[in-house]
Amino acid sequence: MRADGRTGTEASAALLDLARRIALQAAEFAREARRDGVTVAATKSSPVDIVTAVDRETEALIRRLVLEARPDDGIVGEEDGSSVGTSGVNWVVDPIDGTVNFLYGIPSWSVSIAVVEGSDDPRTWTALAGVVVNPITGEVFEASRGGGARLDGRALQVNTDVPLALALVGTGFAYSSETRRAQAAVLLELLPLARDIRRIGSAALDLCSVAAGRLDAYYERGLNPWDHAAGALIAQEAGARVGGRRGGPATAELMIAAAPALYDELAGALRHAGLDA
Repeated sequence: MRADGRTGTEASAALLDLARRIALQAAEFAREARRDGVTVAATKSSPVDIVTAVDRETEALIRRLVLEARPDDGIVGEEDGSSVGTSGVNWVVDPIDGTVNFLYGIPSWSVSIAVVEGSDDPRTWTALAGVVVNPITGEVFEASRGGGARLDGRALQVNTDVPLALALVGTGFAYSSETRRAQAAVLLELLPLARDIRRIGSAALDLCSVAAGRLDAYYERGLNPWDHAAGALIAQEAGARVGGRRGGPATAELMIAAAPALYDELAGALRHAGLDA
């Protein structure tokens, strides 16, 4: 029981309600801004790692809405860094996950908001609530800790009893050309072992697709905390095992998400392909 009289599950549900309202407002803002046209505002880690003005404006909106409702919370955002709170609760925000898709008008980008307890390190935090909204389709993926995962109110469950040979596996690629070269080598080894591979372009939507059974599994190297904070909780609450190297927590070095048996098979295949899974 928390100091306010609510159980942990009740507190997570309340945070989820707030996160959903903020994510929907941010999604509408970004969708309308996209109609007015998009230009690249800057690059980050490499010339192909872009940020648009809409990324920045959407994150600023999310920050304002969070702090209006919960001024003592911290915020970890992709575009504007971290602001330290005093409550022990952090909001992990990716205002537009899939910025290249957003730039090109490909309808696979999302607003991702997670609420976590503890540090801003995914290895040690406890995820309490997560929302991922696709502004183009209007789909709302969400989960609260211990409360299950849902898509537009419908309960989600990962695909089970799928061997790797019949699995549709999602992945993504880094912005560094050297890292991409290594990722391509792993992909060449993995592709003949699976039904097929998909590269959607939004890690948050990939993880939600595992939760919804649209993908059987997902792996990627090089993710940031805001890329997966909400999606990982949604996948876990839908029954996925989510982890990283050698069975440990997911980190920038590796994330894998799948039903437990397929997780083990995929991790083994990635190790054989040279990725330290």
